[in-house]
Amino acid sequence: MIEVVRPGPLATVQDLGRPGRAHLGVPCSGAADGPAFRLANRLVGNPEGAAALELTFGGASLCFRRAAWIAVTGAPAPLRIDGRAQGTHAPAHVPPGALVELGTPPSGLRSYLAVRGGVVVDEVLGSRSCDLLSGLGPAPLSPGDRVPIGSTKGLGDITVDVAPPPPLPETPVLRIRPGPRDDWFTEEALDTLTSTLYEVTPDSNRVGVRLEGPPLARAREGELGSEGMVTGSLQVPPSGLPIIFLADHPTTGGYPVVAVLASSAIADAAQLRPGQRLRFRL
Repeated sequence: MIEVVRPGPLATVQDLGRPGRAHLGVPCSGAADGPAFRLANRLVGNPEGAAALELTFGGASLCFRRAAWIAVTGAPAPLRIDGRAQGTHAPAHVPPGALVELGTPPSGLRSYLAVRGGVVVDEVLGSRSCDLLSGLGPAPLSPGDRVPIGSTKGLGDITVDVAPPPPLPETPVLRIRPGPRDDWFTEEALDTLTSTLYEVTPDSNRVGVRLEGPPLARAREGELGSEGMVTGSLQVPPSGLPIIFLADHPTTGGYPVVAVLASSAIADAAQLRPGQRLRFRL
């Protein structure tokens, strides 16, 4: 059992989400940075999809009521177990009754704390993920919450000592593919998008990364009928400022999508923090 002493700015339970239900209006949700989430589970010998904790901007304090193995990946939040510094991106043993604390990461936004055996909150529609937009799944963690740890029976041995973290660039360059509604914008709009810096605004969240920068000019008036949206879509509202859809995005939308992130760029987008600048490239 894990007792939440302090959750930090935002702590949620996540797994790989609810794929395949968008036609029912159910978002996929799940870990925003999929590669970091999967790595945390592999480091403690879990299946890649075992539920873990997603911690935004660190700041969490967790009391483990029994011994456990954990791994922290993603944004490199300083990790301490009973006051003793531990490395991230590596398995770490937690004695019974120990306090696990995460500081504020110097770069990135979201850290993942996997526990050997996974965390076993109730499933909703086949997933333990907290979806902030739809309200499906467990609520964000609060002080005093108790999170059960699953059984380790049948899990393989822990075989990796450390997995060096990939660098988080100060100014990420996100690869995009034009469309499907780039014809709703002027020819200059795509040039603007790919030649200037954009900055992440403070009102970004797991639904989407909101950006400040040069607006994208439309070539036609009016609005689209609602159509399907995917993670990584760059939807452009009337302000002309694009929004990068993340894990908790709505399943449909009526504003045109000028481009979509390459799948390899979604994890970088999930680690963008307010005030950080980025570029787009075709």
